[in-house]
Amino acid sequence: MGNNTQSVKRGMAAARAGLRHHGSRDAFPRAARALLRAAVSLPLASSEVERSEHPTTGISIGGTMATNENRDRQAIRELIDNWALWRDAGDWTRFTTVWHPTRGWMSATWFQGSAAEFIEVSRQGFESGVSILHFLGGHTTEVRGDRAIAQTKMTINQRAVVDEVEVDVICTGRFYDFLCTHDDDWKIVRRQPIYEKDRLDVVDPSSTLRLEPELLARFPAGYRHLGYLQAKAGFSVKPGLPGLTGDAVQQLYEEGERWLAGSDEAGIPA
Repeated sequence: MGNNTQSVKRGMAAARAGLRHHGSRDAFPRAARALLRAAVSLPLASSEVERSEHPTTGISIGGTMATNENRDRQAIRELIDNWALWRDAGDWTRFTTVWHPTRGWMSATWFQGSAAEFIEVSRQGFESGVSILHFLGGHTTEVRGDRAIAQTKMTINQRAVVDEVEVDVICTGRFYDFLCTHDDDWKIVRRQPIYEKDRLDVVDPSSTLRLEPELLARFPAGYRHLGYLQAKAGFSVKPGLPGLTGDAVQQLYEEGERWLAGSDEAGIPA
């Protein structure tokens, strides 16, 4: 391939020289034009692909390594999308497949436990009419070997009746996911939402709802109204979960770094 490439390069140089000499495209030799077209479309040998290093990570960009990393990123993004789609649709058989089979752990305002337990209580809630939906936005993944940390912008949308008034709560935040490969597929080992802000709206604009200040003040700003609704619905809501800023989210970031560095544990689940 190397000799062929050099030959094509020499042919291209000669063709360009001919073009300058003749001064018009019509006079340009047909064979030289064909050679130039062929040279443009000719793939280089893998050993001749130019490579560079990412200025921060030092990871080689280009070639097989970059291709594999892009493939991993795409697979992880698909996994995160599947989590939301299959969970919200009640597709529990496929929802099971996104989790690591023995290490999966889910933390939320209303639940902290194994993935298997989360799937079961989610199924029970779905069948009894609990309405919690998820929408996903921007996404980033850091991959190191068979480990990864993914962050995905999201909203949690829950509808319920509070003091005989139907309301919607929308909580904006991020899913912070610890992942690893299992049998060559990416799986979620731990999911910890980061709760950034929320709001509560009555479904019927003509309705009026007065919130209890003492109950509302029990929850941090990132999920204050979500916690209020869930407490009113009978859930036990965990305080002190990660928000946009603060010690809890800084601890989470540090746990993510240790996970990428090879820690046996995916942090200390909340």
